[in-house]
Amino acid sequence: MLDRAVLGAPILTAAQMRAAEDRAIAGGASVASLMERAGTGVAEWVHRLAAGAEVLILCGPGNNGGDGYVAARALASRGVPVRVAALREPKSEAAVAARAGWTGPVERFPDPMLPHAPVMLDALFGTGLSRALDAPVADAIRALADRARLSVAIDLPSGVDTDSGGDFGQALARFDVTLALGALKPAHLLQPAAALCGTVCTIEIGLPPEGGAGDTRALAVPRVAAPDATSHKYSRGMVAVVSGRMHGASELAALAAYRAGAGYVLLLTGGLPHPPHAIVRQRWSEDALDDQRIGAVVIGPGLGRDDRAQDKLDAALASPHPLVIDGDALHLLDLDRLRDRDAPAVLTPHAGEFAALFGEGQGSKIARAREAARRSGAVVVFKGADTVIAAPDGPANVALPASPWLSVAGTGDVLAGAIATMFAQTPSTPFEAASAGVWLHAEAARLLDRCFLADDLADALPLALERAR
Repeated sequence: MLDRAVLGAPILTAAQMRAAEDRAIAGGASVASLMERAGTGVAEWVHRLAAGAEVLILCGPGNNGGDGYVAARALASRGVPVRVAALREPKSEAAVAARAGWTGPVERFPDPMLPHAPVMLDALFGTGLSRALDAPVADAIRALADRARLSVAIDLPSGVDTDSGGDFGQALARFDVTLALGALKPAHLLQPAAALCGTVCTIEIGLPPEGGAGDTRALAVPRVAAPDATSHKYSRGMVAVVSGRMHGASELAALAAYRAGAGYVLLLTGGLPHPPHAIVRQRWSEDALDDQRIGAVVIGPGLGRDDRAQDKLDAALASPHPLVIDGDALHLLDLDRLRDRDAPAVLTPHAGEFAALFGEGQGSKIARAREAARRSGAVVVFKGADTVIAAPDGPANVALPASPWLSVAGTGDVLAGAIATMFAQTPSTPFEAASAGVWLHAEAARLLDRCFLADDLADALPLALERAR
């Protein structure tokens, strides 16, 4: 998970990080000064976390290893017992200088006889790794991390791909804390790497403000306005939910829309009325979406994939309303027709639905979501243990790693309803509405903690709303 202090912070790819460092150097910094700030910043964190315990620092041959040597020197100056083990001699000029500043012994790594320590610091490989680790190296890091009371990675756990969050097919070490240098990287939020990082905190190293940030950020806490004395049911947003063969899914979306703060929820269904009676149930008809007061339409949860389902989707696409398109509707959707609409849309595919609609694609999940948004002309919420929200004009938000307890039927229907309310009731852009819905959904899951149903998740949305005001 991320330290919440970094919510809303920019996320830099490896290339963007190198460009930001180049700008810092052009502005008067040096590689050595950036390394000094990084290493001393790491030492400050580790000094607090280690509580006087012995620290073993694993140093690689590049600048990540140089950061480790600086941290070792700074920790030793504070009286912390430090050991250093190196994979190879440093190669870069700054790393060579940092190694020269460490006057203690250097042990060999990997070595089956290398003793473990209560605190282990991984400074082997950081940003920019492009291949799998040698198996003995990966095995040794994992063994030392497993035996440590506290394991810390500098910038990134060794062995992960910075931009995709991939692990090159290896079983890698899991860390308690990862100290991101200068900025967040995609691998801090994208799986499987995010699960290896533990708590992610950032260390300022003197990069130019927003330098090279591009337009990708960690999802921030949204600002959701509470009703005031002038509010009424329509000003708070009217959401219509189109039902299909599985009524329970649309019921969940409708309930979530209400719990997220909608003033009026219309469920277009053939099912029988039942609690909550506040949901207005009306049978589907060709003119069911003619009401101009509708602020957003949810279609897809439990819709089915037959001719009747296609007719309902066609009617929704022909309407002038903003759409949240989920589930079965994603399998029936014509992207050309979607692009021709004047009203905005949000698509909420999980990985299987995404592949069916857009293909497997190339690049990271962020890149694939951004390309899908461009192709469709819609905001794309690419769901999963890591969720990416991408807008057609380029911006993207990446949510904190999601609660694994969301892996239960119906939670996606709840998300669709929450996004629709944000869409219907606020003057925000579709991208902002989708981002707010994703944040509320994830926050509700965090508040529930574990072993919840999708119904519980919808009921927890008001508590999540309190965190966004």
